[in-house]
Amino acid sequence: MREITVMGWSLLLGLTVSTGEEIAFSRVDPKISIACPEVAEASGLAVSSRDGGFLWVVNDSGAKPILHLVGSDGADRGKVAVEGAENVDWEDLSSFKLKGVPYLLIADTGDNNSSHDISTLYIVEEPKLPSAGDALNGGVKPAWMIRFRYEDGPRDCESVAVDQAAGKVILVSKRTKPPVVYELPLKPDKDGIAIAKRIGLTSVEPPKGIPPLPYIAQPTGMDISDDGSMGAIVSYYGVFLFERKDKEGWGDAFAKPPIVLTPHGMSQAESVAFAKDGKCISVVSERGDRRIIRYER
Repeated sequence: MREITVMGWSLLLGLTVSTGEEIAFSRVDPKISIACPEVAEASGLAVSSRDGGFLWVVNDSGAKPILHLVGSDGADRGKVAVEGAENVDWEDLSSFKLKGVPYLLIADTGDNNSSHDISTLYIVEEPKLPSAGDALNGGVKPAWMIRFRYEDGPRDCESVAVDQAAGKVILVSKRTKPPVVYELPLKPDKDGIAIAKRIGLTSVEPPKGIPPLPYIAQPTGMDISDDGSMGAIVSYYGVFLFERKDKEGWGDAFAKPPIVLTPHGMSQAESVAFAKDGKCISVVSERGDRRIIRYER
């Protein structure tokens, strides 16, 4: 086992934790890191629907409204500005397809003080990827936006994902105890302010024996596999997998005890993404740690 530091506290890396089910993913020592110096606070991560060897990344609040493209080797492959958008507090990123067209959803949903009446989701068609040796440098306009509020008041939310088959956006609150699961239509029928409806509760409590570190049981990122069979939530401790049965709602799926993977070993992990075939999970961190941690089946 190796000792790691999370939020200034020491934990043991190599501890395997289970809820009694077989763990489907194993942590792989990181081989690549994000090379782009402009990605200083990676708060959202998504695997490209055009080519699963590419990753899209966004920065946290106050940064420019830019999508950064990362190659399979961690190399900087350019950036795309989201025209007309504002990065108030971008906290997650999802990739999905709708009627065969690849899109990215940017979640401007961070709200540390739970004071924002309205939050925004920007949906853009995924830009075409560059040829070998080239880098992106351009702009993209939102295909549509979703302005919404939560039915039970403002929430800080860093965990947002798309169920592309159901046409729904799933959100999990950060600072409530326990975290609350909400859903929105991916394409609301009407203009105006949509309402995120509460559909359940979840938990990403670390295993017994782990010190009660600050924020360690709060969701900081989320993704849903393309086939809708799994949801993954990341926290400062680790990655929690929620298996979903056919026709089961996400409120019920996230209410079940998760499969807890080996700790990621990052100081401030805030982003998680499934590979398009569901066989790999990638995790990245804010503030200094530029590695890309992977779990593989």
